[in-house]
Amino acid sequence: MSLTLDKSKLDNLAGDIWKSAERLRGKFKAYEYQGVILPIIVIRRLECVLLDWREKKRAEVLAKRPNLKPKELDKLVKELELNPQQSPFSNKTNWTLRKIYAEDHALLEEHFRAYLNGFSKNVEEIIEHFNYRATIGQMAKNNRLAPILNQYKEQELGPDKLSGLEMGYIYEELLRRFSEQSGEEAGDHFTPREVIRLMVELLEIPIPDRHISIYDPACGTGGMLSVAKEHLLDRAVTLAQKENVDKFVTVHGHELSPTNYAICQADLLIKNDRQAKVFYGNSLIPHDAHSKDPGDQLPENKFRFDFMLSNPPFGVTWGGKDGYETEARKLEKTRYRAGMPRADNGAMLFLQTMLAKMKEPEDGVSRVAIVFNGSPLSNGDCGQGESEIRRWILENDWLDAIVMLPDQLFYNTGIFTYIWLLRSEKPTSHRGRVMVIDARQQFEKEPRAFSFKRNRMTDDHRHWIEERYRDGWKAGYSDPYLKLFRNTRTEKDFAYHKVNVVFWQTDEHDQPAMITEPYEKAFTAANLKKEQAFYSSDLAFRVRVKTDDKEKTVEFVLKPADNAARKLNATLGDRLEAASVEWTHRHYVQDYEYIPHGEDIDAFLKREIAKQIIRWEETNKNGKPVLGYEILPNKYFYRHKPPAPAKDLLRAFWELEKRTEKMLEGLANE
Repeated sequence: MSLTLDKSKLDNLAGDIWKSAERLRGKFKAYEYQGVILPIIVIRRLECVLLDWREKKRAEVLAKRPNLKPKELDKLVKELELNPQQSPFSNKTNWTLRKIYAEDHALLEEHFRAYLNGFSKNVEEIIEHFNYRATIGQMAKNNRLAPILNQYKEQELGPDKLSGLEMGYIYEELLRRFSEQSGEEAGDHFTPREVIRLMVELLEIPIPDRHISIYDPACGTGGMLSVAKEHLLDRAVTLAQKENVDKFVTVHGHELSPTNYAICQADLLIKNDRQAKVFYGNSLIPHDAHSKDPGDQLPENKFRFDFMLSNPPFGVTWGGKDGYETEARKLEKTRYRAGMPRADNGAMLFLQTMLAKMKEPEDGVSRVAIVFNGSPLSNGDCGQGESEIRRWILENDWLDAIVMLPDQLFYNTGIFTYIWLLRSEKPTSHRGRVMVIDARQQFEKEPRAFSFKRNRMTDDHRHWIEERYRDGWKAGYSDPYLKLFRNTRTEKDFAYHKVNVVFWQTDEHDQPAMITEPYEKAFTAANLKKEQAFYSSDLAFRVRVKTDDKEKTVEFVLKPADNAARKLNATLGDRLEAASVEWTHRHYVQDYEYIPHGEDIDAFLKREIAKQIIRWEETNKNGKPVLGYEILPNKYFYRHKPPAPAKDLLRAFWELEKRTEKMLEGLANE
């Protein structure tokens, strides 16, 4: 399977298609453009497949029955087309886009609707998810149906002219432009095929001799699933192996966007992949057949998968009024029992969904590859959602490796991304360890930039990564771009203690300091009780009080064992009103220290704070100390670059100064 693109051809085609969208200006709103253009592209691509099938079938029938008359031949081919065992989809009419346009334009809408209604049920579902029938009426009313049909009636969009990879780019480029026009931010990112290929190869999916299932909870237009299966077909050497791939490999997925789902289903139809099961719905919430919002139709109590891979949308809100928090929290005690991430980033919910669908140990091993941005690596403090999810994953020893990818690999974002590799059960050499590979330099420049995509990974770059992932576990293996981290019950390189520490600050003579300052809080017994608990030492108060239109100062000392309410009442009485309060207390400072796991906490605090430690306490959850977890790849591979010597900087400065003087002289002489 080729991973290269003829970018000039694709840019020209995308430009031509975009012109048809621009013709809608004034008649349609910008956000409605994709609802007009994407469906007609899919319909024309399906039509190209159907026309090609008819021609080949005609030739096949004529070769066997050369004496058939044209009408008899047409009738027989149509009967074969309507047989699901012969053709993956069909159209019971004789219409094509070209024939519709050639007829009376007064009947254009009627004929076009008849054509769409003639498709088999599986294509009907695709058209319904585009909601195209409602759009057709608007197109006809605004005199845009004829121009659109005219543009696409002869457009070569069949798979013999445009591969799935090329068509995927066209879809993504159009979706990006539609998002820009409508002022929306595209949250989904079309995954470059070289990245999918890398993920598939790192999963080490074998040529099957038994059933193998592959799952993507956010499958978009189906790229991950398609490339996974195509990769296996490429690796299959014999006809028997290829037949085994078709027979034993099933792909499964969910997609929430109706447009992406429709495109994905169309692609599967074109490939005639009868083993594919892709559902429209939100894989992160439970499915309710009576709800308007379909959920996970492959629940883990019924479905488990061998291999899972995904590139879920980055930074998508799942909580609050803009999300689906109420439904997701129905799984809080089961699928999401480890924790719930922040409401504005649901990426970790996708990973938990995949981990929930791993096979039980007695049924085999499941493997996962998922693409994340940097947020899931370190977002969330100790005890918070993301950290707790990382703790759950690492303490179960599921995380196998993280691959740091180059930036500017994706079409819709230039950020750095990371592939996480996980296993339900690791081989012996991997257990208690996590590999991190720094592959940020494994790229070459694109000959021509595609939006944000300015870099690409070649076969050599992928092989570089795969070699390290394969061999890096061996004893004695050494590479500056690969590190192994301990993750056992006693050695936890990613873990840390979050400690709430109180220490006694010192004065200019390095002696324990006392501080006198105004008391800014409400002067109540409840607040004084809190001060007693925090300082656990004598607190001296000077209170200016009003009595009989006079002011006086009352002083008292509150000891740790005193009853604050009685002391306050005895000192001030019921009728005195405090005008101002000043107090003297030890200069205690409360702070949080993040201490690597394995460090002696007392020794660390003594060394790093170098003050008298009054007390400290670890972060607790359910009454027990809990560790925080974070993964910081950039820190692990930081390479210090010393600044240039001062003399070199000065030399460069004076050279620039001379060049500037010459430029100014040139301007003055003009």
